[in-house]
Amino acid sequence: MSDWRDTLPSVRGKLLRDEPLGPFTWFRVGGAAEVLFIPADAEDLADFLKGLDAAVPVLVLGVGSNVIVRDGGVEGVVIRLAGRPFAGVTTEGETITAGAGALDAMVAKASAKAGLAGLEFYAGIPGTIGGALTMNAGCYGSETKDILVSAWGLTRAGERVDYALADFGYTYRHSEAPADIIWIEAVYRGAPDAPEAVSARIAEITSRRETTQPIREKTGGSTFKNPPGHSSWKLVDEAGWRGKLHAVTGGGAMFSDLHSNFMINPGGATAADIEGLGEAVRADVLAKTGVQLDWEIKRIGRPG
Repeated sequence: MSDWRDTLPSVRGKLLRDEPLGPFTWFRVGGAAEVLFIPADAEDLADFLKGLDAAVPVLVLGVGSNVIVRDGGVEGVVIRLAGRPFAGVTTEGETITAGAGALDAMVAKASAKAGLAGLEFYAGIPGTIGGALTMNAGCYGSETKDILVSAWGLTRAGERVDYALADFGYTYRHSEAPADIIWIEAVYRGAPDAPEAVSARIAEITSRRETTQPIREKTGGSTFKNPPGHSSWKLVDEAGWRGKLHAVTGGGAMFSDLHSNFMINPGGATAADIEGLGEAVRADVLAKTGVQLDWEIKRIGRPG
């Protein structure tokens, strides 16, 4: 029986079969990708997409800071934009250009070095620019839409598309851009300010994050979006789930004692444990308060 993986396009990057994805995520759980592709550069990625059978699913995985990879693994091709070709950050005048694989925190630091204010909040987001573009990432009162000028990416067919800020149709943690666009690069605009002043604000955000969030744990960042008029952490806390294990066997999964909108894997949880905990809390909060919690963490792949 033929396997679609036997006829993959030639690439200059890496093509790996049945590659476990857990090590690429903050939760450290989940199954394997049928194929993991780490392209050499944007041209390599475009050529691969153009030659790939259109029926094969494609999914992009950043640093895995806000994702659950289910235990059954991911069908099709998972793409990781890793390395210098996708992580460059440059500044010119009041603009900052960043690759989709660049860490948000590194972009914030580059803006400080260039004396550009407005991107400090990116120091508090544990992801990449590609993910920030996809979900209008934000924290501490600022969002991607407040600083973005434009971005470009590739369609599933490998064709380039260019988006201005208005084209994204951003709302809270949501974009109207097609979900299958693979973002390659973004341009931001900052406001001139003293580098030491910008650096001081970044240091304050970093310190606040370290003291209020379980960033040293196996976590997935903010679990739920804030419902209109509510804070998710308060709803989870008031429902009694702060620090409460969902399943004792195998280590289970739990909401952090430090921040009750952060789930953590104490050590032996499966992806099913973690997602199951989230669903249990959603149901409990809805029953107790009538408020629906929506996932902020992305869940991908097949159940185990």
